[in-house]
Amino acid sequence: MLHIRGEAALDEGQLLVLTILTRVASTLSALGVLTIIATYCFSKHFRNPMHRLIVINAFYNALDVTCTMISTSGPAAGNPSPLCQFQGFLNQMFPIADVLWTMAMAVNVYLIVYRSYDVASLRRLEWKYMAGITTVTFIPALVLLFIRNDENGPMYGSVTLWCAIAPKWVLFRIVLYYVPIWASIFATIALYLLVGIEIAKRRRILRSISSQVNATILDETIPPADGHHHHHPDSCGNSTTAEYYDSSSHPSANDPSPTTTSSSNNPADAGGTCKNYTPSTATRIIPANPSSLSFRQYILMPLFFFLALLLVWVAPSTNRVASFVDPAFASYPLLLTVGVAGSLRGFWNGIVFVVVGMRSWKRRRESDEVALRPVTG
Repeated sequence: MLHIRGEAALDEGQLLVLTILTRVASTLSALGVLTIIATYCFSKHFRNPMHRLIVINAFYNALDVTCTMISTSGPAAGNPSPLCQFQGFLNQMFPIADVLWTMAMAVNVYLIVYRSYDVASLRRLEWKYMAGITTVTFIPALVLLFIRNDENGPMYGSVTLWCAIAPKWVLFRIVLYYVPIWASIFATIALYLLVGIEIAKRRRILRSISSQVNATILDETIPPADGHHHHHPDSCGNSTTAEYYDSSSHPSANDPSPTTTSSSNNPADAGGTCKNYTPSTATRIIPANPSSLSFRQYILMPLFFFLALLLVWVAPSTNRVASFVDPAFASYPLLLTVGVAGSLRGFWNGIVFVVVGMRSWKRRRESDEVALRPVTG
């Protein structure tokens, strides 16, 4: 016996497999969401502005998981049912919000590279992101709950996997769902391309400066947006090149701590012999610019989030375009892929948050250990 659910005809076995896979994937996403929140709460190493955006998005992901966990129960309840309408509302709002939060991370990266935004400046943007993303996703999703007519029925209805904008309203689904998603994706790509170009330009400048002053420049850091490299005087008044670290976890250059090794304890002041110290891998200098932010913490993680996002949206978009071009199109393997991919958003976010975050923390800790080594004359 075949069950016609929106666009596809599924037998009992196919429907059962589809339901099981989407709910297993949803469970993994729920674990990913809990991991993000717990890691942020219990680890002080996951507290920079990018981490905060990811944690805020995790609460949106939690409601997205609610939608995918309902799975085929929404369509089974019938299009006019409260369960189907509730699932349709969730499906319209929170996947788009996930894409917009990923774009917000890209905006932060752009502001860091081009505008030299520091930690405080980035945090002041959070409430604006939250208000904007919630508004532009909630209002359309709410309005669509009240749109229906005798010919097409309610706007939200079965699309085989779950309830969303129904097939009879397919043009609205493309315009109100896939267009905002892919517009945000392309905008994010553009932002990362601009960032990549600027980083490449600055690294060429840094290599040139490095060769002139015979200094070691960390390959994982970004100079201030004005393009100028900051220097610290050594014990004889000469200039040594400063390396860039995250200001949230390092003191400033004026802090008389042991880490500012190459500019403290001037032997000339103590009556000793003046020596020139050449920076080496064992001589780490804290940056004069406290707004400099490290590459791995503030750029690498959002970039991986974006790549995971692309993987999630390829299959659903392919299925939607194919069904729009040919209304009779149906592919059960593609349908399974869409169900699993769409249910794993929170899972991939959790993986990226923990794996990339731990690698960044480990590298930062290694840099700290090197910074505390005694200066070699």
